[in-house]
Amino acid sequence: MKEITKKLIDDFEIYERGYDFMGFLVNQKDQLDFHHLLVAKRYCRILGLGEGYQYENGCILNHNTSHRYLHLIQEKDYDKFCYISSEMIDMKIKGKLDVQNLKQIRKILLQFEEENRYLKTKKGKMLIRYEFLRRANL
Repeated sequence: MKEITKKLIDDFEIYERGYDFMGFLVNQKDQLDFHHLLVAKRYCRILGLGEGYQYENGCILNHNTSHRYLHLIQEKDYDKFCYISSEMIDMKIKGKLDVQNLKQIRKILLQFEEENRYLKTKKGKMLIRYEFLRRANL
């Protein structure tokens, strides 16, 4: 795990709270990821930011749930992706995981789930997996 990831985990008390920047449960420590929040990783080199692993550019998401789900939302509904990202940026500015921001994220996730609950992948599996629905009660 990168040092910057560890610092974000510590600063935002991810283990103590038991959830990440989207309100998803943290079950295993080794499943936490650095999510490029302001500048996507693919653009960081172009902009001279290297790999983009800077404190200001990241937040912590659970690899198997929130991180995958957020990128699925990015593909299917870019406006909702931007709204969720905006709430996470707001928490970065506040320097803490804020319940009001997390409730707004949950609201957007519920809207996305309502709008897409019957969609299936190309392989015929449900687009919204069961793991994506398991979040902390906030």
